Amino acid sequence: MVEQKDSMTKSRTIFNDLDASEENFDSGITEVDSVCMSCFKNGRTKLMLTRIPFYRDVVISSFACDHCHYVNNGIESANRIQANGVRYKLIVSDPKDLNRELVKSDFALFKIPLVNFEIPEGTQKGYLTTIEGIIDRVITNLEADIELRKEIDPDSCVKIADFVQKMRDLKDFKLGNFEVILDDPSGDSFIENPIAPAKDPKMSVNFYKRTVEQNEMLGLNNDENIEDQIVEKTEKGEVDLRNEVVQFHNNCPNCNAICETNMKLTDIPYFKSVIIMCTVCDNCGIKSSEVKSGSGIEEKGVRYVLKLTDRSDLDRDVLKSDEASFEIPEIEFFMGPGTLGGKFTTIEGILKDAREQLSEKCPFAFTGGDSESKDKAGRMKECLDKLEMIQNGHLLNVTVIIDDASGNSYLQNIYAPDEDPNLKVEHYERSYEQNEMLGLYHLNQAFHFVHSFFHNVLLSNSDLHPEHKYFEDRNCH
Repeated sequence: MVEQKDSMTKSRTIFNDLDASEENFDSGITEVDSVCMSCFKNGRTKLMLTRIPFYRDVVISSFACDHCHYVNNGIESANRIQANGVRYKLIVSDPKDLNRELVKSDFALFKIPLVNFEIPEGTQKGYLTTIEGIIDRVITNLEADIELRKEIDPDSCVKIADFVQKMRDLKDFKLGNFEVILDDPSGDSFIENPIAPAKDPKMSVNFYKRTVEQNEMLGLNNDENIEDQIVEKTEKGEVDLRNEVVQFHNNCPNCNAICETNMKLTDIPYFKSVIIMCTVCDNCGIKSSEVKSGSGIEEKGVRYVLKLTDRSDLDRDVLKSDEASFEIPEIEFFMGPGTLGGKFTTIEGILKDAREQLSEKCPFAFTGGDSESKDKAGRMKECLDKLEMIQNGHLLNVTVIIDDASGNSYLQNIYAPDEDPNLKVEHYERSYEQNEMLGLYHLNQAFHFVHSFFHNVLLSNSDLHPEHKYFEDRNCH
């Protein structure tokens, strides 16, 4: 839940929202002279510090040389690195899919498995483009200096020409449908969902915990996690989270200034302990709250399906974790994991937050803008109107689905401890992708490696280890 003092924010932030109005068109744009890397004469670079709605603060750069007409565009994230990595998988089956907006950061891996094409992480600067744009960029780069290559290495030049033709055929769908994979451990990449807020059947989005190697690649220190330090102090008895409020310094999610975060452990009846965190920034005035599980990841995922039959159902308590999705099938509304963040609220509160996210922070201005189609804007407005009707209790008999692979979400049963006739709770085994998203796959790999190592050591040295019989008797090698 986020509140913001508009006047303070506008006066103290250098990252303004994207605005196509004439009076704000040139605001925030800085022009500097820079050397052209093509002809080595002076060119002109334009820098714009802006905030992409529903995304984050970015620095957009545009270079143009009047001498050789070389141009180059780029985009870099100005925010801190996200808490989780993100992986997009998109099936491109229609020419409209080629027009999807795509943000690729410096750390993102881009792949098209059908043609064995890959752009490794760290080999290109970040940029804002489309699926078609990234294919055209590949074709342009490969065709550069092709005449010179013919003289130096004719054989490789023929192979490059064949691959360029394959990329052209790919863009014209002569090779059929193809899959695009965008994997970014920094979490700063993005592929547009053109039918938002409905779930995109062609695209899957998975957020995952980074490995130690990925954190090192991003320059993150795995030993400086504030939350882990507090948990360690709690286990040692140095901090009592249940009876006192813990304060620590953190970065503001809006302006990145240093601010105070309050944290408290509390119990939810018929559920478990949760950690509630609240941040107030004196610099920009933003207030935010977040809820995290106090007992780790559950053995199984959980899915809550609630039929809203009465206005009072909107007052049910809800604990939604970061990993939970929120869906209302009757109005084709879907928000994936990581969208609304972790929060402890009510059904009405989640609907209110969802409406605010869509209307104020919608990616690439879904609700307006000169580049948006009328169909998309109309579909978004219709969804917002229906969400408001549900929130006000004017539209009932709809289904609310909260699906959490971590098992750390909760939807109140108002008949507890008896069964709720309108609420269905399902516990399920997680898929491989869900375990990977939660970071359990790498954890299991490490566990099996250690288990196998000690098992083999004990077997090979059983005569030297009289305690081996002790392990065998307890089925614990």
